Amino acid sequence: MLLLYGLVLKLPMFLHPHIPQPQQLDGFLYKAFLQWMNPVAANLHIIYSVIAFLLLYIQALSLNSLVNTQRLMQKPNYLTGMSYLLFTSLFTDWYYLSSPLIINTLLIWVLSKLCNLHSNNSPKTSLFNIGIITGVATFFYFPSIAFSLLIIVGLGITRPFRLPEWLMALFGILTPYYFLASFVFLTDRWKGYHFPGVSVTVPVFVQTRLAFTAVFIIAFIILVGIYFIQLYKRRQLLQSRKSWNLIYLYLVVAVFVPFLNASKTFDYWILTAVPIASIAGAAFLYPEKKWFAITMHWSLVAISLLMGYYLK
Repeated sequence: MLLLYGLVLKLPMFLHPHIPQPQQLDGFLYKAFLQWMNPVAANLHIIYSVIAFLLLYIQALSLNSLVNTQRLMQKPNYLTGMSYLLFTSLFTDWYYLSSPLIINTLLIWVLSKLCNLHSNNSPKTSLFNIGIITGVATFFYFPSIAFSLLIIVGLGITRPFRLPEWLMALFGILTPYYFLASFVFLTDRWKGYHFPGVSVTVPVFVQTRLAFTAVFIIAFIILVGIYFIQLYKRRQLLQSRKSWNLIYLYLVVAVFVPFLNASKTFDYWILTAVPIASIAGAAFLYPEKKWFAITMHWSLVAISLLMGYYLK
């Protein structure tokens, strides 16, 4: 049902395939991927839509599995996965293939590993792997280096301070850069290599009135979700409460990242979809009066269909 739900909402991405264009702060791996895809996609633009949909669907399932495995809600459900597919259908920039969309897959894996650190008796290997994946993510989209803060503060949330563990995570983040520097040095490409860096700017939200309505509804759902999460948080296990704190921290970092872009496109805000969908799952589950969940859900579905099928 989740697959059919996603296909209905995201059919416009197949009807109107979008050819991704690299932005200034996109990493070299993403640019290399687009160059590698050019011969295949030159006469088959829909391949970009297929890849984007598969990524979104895998991310929805992975995030939903994380929420259920960590027992973040009273009972297992698919509301988080549904929310992720719904929210990423509201803005066309969020279901086009882009570097932030790709690294969402990596960051969900990082979040899952961080949530499991509390029960890991030998966490150094996991921390090193978490660091490596975070470092590799910056090769697709460099401002994602900000998620190093998620690892550092997340360690403080999930485990008591142990300097070797923090150093292991740091070494993991630096390891991909060590191999990159070695490759650039051995191939004598120092002069031709340009470090992407960051650019602090104020994002611009250029959207329709329907999009502003969707943002308002999502913000309201987030407030309701946080209220019920805090209400039921006391009844949860300590590890579940720590996982919710990690999700809140993830949201703060994800909101901060778009301010590090040279370009002002809206696709970078898709990084916020992971924590927002997790919180929205609680907003759809907990209220006793089901009219709230029904009204909010179908309002967003209607906006998504209008923007995708008619306003396109």
